Amino acid sequence: MNRFSIDRRQFLTTAAAGGFGLGFGLRDRLSLAAELNGGHPLAPRPGHFPSKAKHLIVFFMTGGLSHMDTFDYKPQLQRDHDKTMANGRKVKGSSYKFRPRGESGKMVSELFENVGGVVDEFCFIHSMHGDSAGHSAATLGMLTGSVTIPMPSFGSWISYGLGTENTNLPSFVVLAAKEPYNGFQAWDSNFLPAYHKGTRIIPGPDPLPDIDAPVPSITRRELEEQMLRDLNQADLKAHPGDPGARARTMTFDTARGMMRQAPEAFDIGREPKHALNLYGADPGDRGSFAAQCLTARRLVERGVRVVELFDVGSNTNWDSHNDMEDHRALARNIDRPIAALVADLKQRGLLEETLIVGCSEFGRTPWQDLTPKGRGHHARCFTCFLVGGGVKGGTSYGVSDHYGDAVLENPVHVHDFHATILHLMGLDHERLTYRYSGRDFRLTDVYGNVVKDVIA
Repeated sequence: MNRFSIDRRQFLTTAAAGGFGLGFGLRDRLSLAAELNGGHPLAPRPGHFPSKAKHLIVFFMTGGLSHMDTFDYKPQLQRDHDKTMANGRKVKGSSYKFRPRGESGKMVSELFENVGGVVDEFCFIHSMHGDSAGHSAATLGMLTGSVTIPMPSFGSWISYGLGTENTNLPSFVVLAAKEPYNGFQAWDSNFLPAYHKGTRIIPGPDPLPDIDAPVPSITRRELEEQMLRDLNQADLKAHPGDPGARARTMTFDTARGMMRQAPEAFDIGREPKHALNLYGADPGDRGSFAAQCLTARRLVERGVRVVELFDVGSNTNWDSHNDMEDHRALARNIDRPIAALVADLKQRGLLEETLIVGCSEFGRTPWQDLTPKGRGHHARCFTCFLVGGGVKGGTSYGVSDHYGDAVLENPVHVHDFHATILHLMGLDHERLTYRYSGRDFRLTDVYGNVVKDVIA
């Protein structure tokens, strides 16, 4: 073995395992994966057990999607519209029509007409509940598992646990035209190695402003030699033992890979006309939600582990305190693209290995809020959905009461939701840990149970 190979192996293995220390059972696995896959700490590695899902796509509807106006039909709420309750609150019925869809007969609102066409692929959880009815805390809770202090996002945890199938692209990509509540903390890696942080792409005319054109192709050996020369001689000598050194190495490595592959991956103009028509996108479209959903499919095809899409930011969103009619335009923006993504993945044979998650930070009240037409924040009962990736399609789990106000059967806390997502990805939420500041951390803290009834 030549001196270059020894230095390379020592450098990559030491940097990958150094610093904070890896969680239960993963330190040796990650180092071994690096050995077997060219020394890259993001090299793909097996989960704790076999799973169907290899990729994750997350839709986050910022502001609070109303469950009673979309997927959790409540006829009693309609009948009691404007009724004054004992506590002085007035009931607000939905202004949207529902009808049964698919072979499952699922009642779906007119807001999601296209999703209704593929509803037999969906599993709805109608008994979700969280720990906060405030936007910032609840957003952190849904995306990081903590409503108090920022923690690593669940996309970062999955990147940490499974690596990625294409080290020339980020393992965790975030498509967000506008920042959600808490900004980058929604996709941050926090104390996990920084190369697990979500890479935000801003949809628009120039989503990759720092990548003007592909760079000349070089061999992996040449790239490694360049990285080793620059980083070993400068950065590591200047900062011995610095845990950020590995992150910087990975940043340069991924940036180089992106220069070669990202322009093609993000160019939906390469798609055939029928695919563009399915999503409702144009060849030159870079900013619409339709383009983002099509891009998500292209990224998954190219091996990206996690793609997260935020349809709106923290200013104008689903937070309809004054008028639930706001939901109409917001739903129109995402309905067709989401349905198209599900249909497209299924047609390509990718749906079984791609888990799709749809959620908001919370739901909305069955009561009138700032005006008779609006609804307030509601964390004690709301709806999320799962599609593909080993999930039972055409099903609903959990039951809310006749107003959608409280959970009646099979409550699912956010920690349970996260445990289930990790399980579907082949990860045991109790074993996926990371030692930091003297204790082992995990996405679900010391809580969470896998909802096995939603798994096929």
